[in-house]
Amino acid sequence: MSTENVDHITSAQCRGARGLLGLTQPALASVAKLGLSTIVDFERSRRHVSREAVQAIRRALEAAGIEFIDENGGGPGVRLRKRQRAKQDKSKRHI
Repeated sequence: MSTENVDHITSAQCRGARGLLGLTQPALASVAKLGLSTIVDFERSRRHVSREAVQAIRRALEAAGIEFIDENGGGPGVRLRKRQRAKQDKSKRHI
């Protein structure tokens, strides 16, 4: 699966990412510095949301630990990024 060069995200990816993080729409709006109506409208595909707003949503979710998975035959998706600290802790145990 590739997580490189995902240029856009879908409304389903946004909802899924929030679900993985346990993040509410108002919390995402606050972190992304957008209006709540922008988040709601994007997730419900009510109207076209600007590219800049979608990028702000993506950046906020990525900063919280989400990786966006590009469509590669199985459809676009999301997952939690592995924690770097967990890797470091494991390597210290083996010393």
